[in-house]
Amino acid sequence: MTSSDEQTGERSLILILGDQLSRNIAALKRADPDRDIVLMAEVAEEAGYVQHHKKKIAFLFSAMRHFATELKEDGWQVHYVRLDDPDNSGSLTGEIDRLRAAHPVARVVVTEPGEYRLKSALQDWAEASDVPLEMLQDSRFLCSHERFGEWAEGRKQLRMEYFYREMRRETGLLMDGDEPEGGKWNFDHENRKPAEDGLTLPEPPQTSPDEITEEVLDLVESQFGDHFGTLRPFWFAVTREDALASLERFAAEALPHFGDYQDAMLEGERFLYHSVLSHYINAGLLEPLEVCRRVERAYYEGDAPLNAAEGFIRQIIGWREYVRGIYWRNMPGYTEQNFLEATRPLPGFYWTADTDMACVAAAVSQTRDEAYAHHIQRLMVTGNFAMLAGIDPHQVHEWYLAVYADAYEWVEAPNVIGMSQYADGGLLGSKPYAASGNYINKMSDHCAGCRYSVTKKTGEDACPFNPLYWDFLVRNRDKLRNNPRLKRAYSTWDRMPEPRQEEYLDSARKVLDQL
Repeated sequence: MTSSDEQTGERSLILILGDQLSRNIAALKRADPDRDIVLMAEVAEEAGYVQHHKKKIAFLFSAMRHFATELKEDGWQVHYVRLDDPDNSGSLTGEIDRLRAAHPVARVVVTEPGEYRLKSALQDWAEASDVPLEMLQDSRFLCSHERFGEWAEGRKQLRMEYFYREMRRETGLLMDGDEPEGGKWNFDHENRKPAEDGLTLPEPPQTSPDEITEEVLDLVESQFGDHFGTLRPFWFAVTREDALASLERFAAEALPHFGDYQDAMLEGERFLYHSVLSHYINAGLLEPLEVCRRVERAYYEGDAPLNAAEGFIRQIIGWREYVRGIYWRNMPGYTEQNFLEATRPLPGFYWTADTDMACVAAAVSQTRDEAYAHHIQRLMVTGNFAMLAGIDPHQVHEWYLAVYADAYEWVEAPNVIGMSQYADGGLLGSKPYAASGNYINKMSDHCAGCRYSVTKKTGEDACPFNPLYWDFLVRNRDKLRNNPRLKRAYSTWDRMPEPRQEEYLDSARKVLDQL
């Protein structure tokens, strides 16, 4: 609110969204608990615009209810609308109208939503309703839209590495004066080890559902029973206290080996040394900078090596902030981009895990059960297959948005449209992340138990990734042949005898026909 608002004592309606569960959220920081009224609402429109995973809906509803309870205990006036409230209008703007009718307010204050769709809906509603709407920048992010625009202006390529270095300098994380700790900005080359036998793998802490969560689980089962995913067992933290405990557990038990094995995959091991904190950060239970400071402290106290601390911090202040900047700079329209003109429908096994490809089955079944998969499973298994097979990138985008507990469009869309599917034509990534079965065999043990043979390049028993890789390159040659990072691959193809080329293309056609 402005200083004049404070002087007049006019009441504001403070809208808190489901991914803004932080005491430091801008709208709350500007509010007066003795005067203003907080609105939080579970609405069908937000829960159902894509078929969100049951666990994702349960996590957000339970975390929202716990957060509202905490605010009430601290003296805030909170109007909380449950999904099964008989008067629930089904939309956030409808709930604003209902509350305004009962409690006149001078204005509505909200922190900027993380999705263009919702931001536009609120702005359109305010204009049509002639209601003053104050939309505040989300201060949980380190880089504002204006700051990202200044960095991007005039650059031919928006590469994350250079953006990341500026974020390191501005935050001081892992800095030795003006130089990066250890003399290098990036230790990624040390973070590509395949998982080995005999590793002691920690499990993320599991929180037992309390009465509030159990009530939410029953609600989700009854209202969203046809949605994707396994609902129980449910073990996510739903309070800041428990999310902080998860952070401490990661720093103590998993971080020391996170760097080495962050790209690895193991059959039957769903978490390895990953933090499984992203859904807590994205919903507001944890602050991005506090998580990075805790990881930095582990390094300086000798509890974690530099490659692990740097690799983790890069994901937060580098990649996370960067993709948000890409999203807002290119909306609307970014989610509709289709540079490679891919039109094939999303295969059914993305929902059922019913496929003989062991790596894909593992990633999808894990996604179904946990609403979680780590970045290599998303990029190099399900994402890689979709791109090689020419799946419509918008369908792929909507699948990722629906199935992961940490997925919000600002972070999901650039990762899928840009990084995973190359549908933006290289705005985000310098090359398509296309790979044959050899990469998956190198970084996992999935291939050992797979019906398909990763060493066979063509034929009925060949790993489908192998012929699809070459078919992808041939199919998109006009668009990709000038990419310097693909010249070697195209040279290899051109040296192949024509009969061998035909074997690859014929095998790929058979794979695609079976989809």
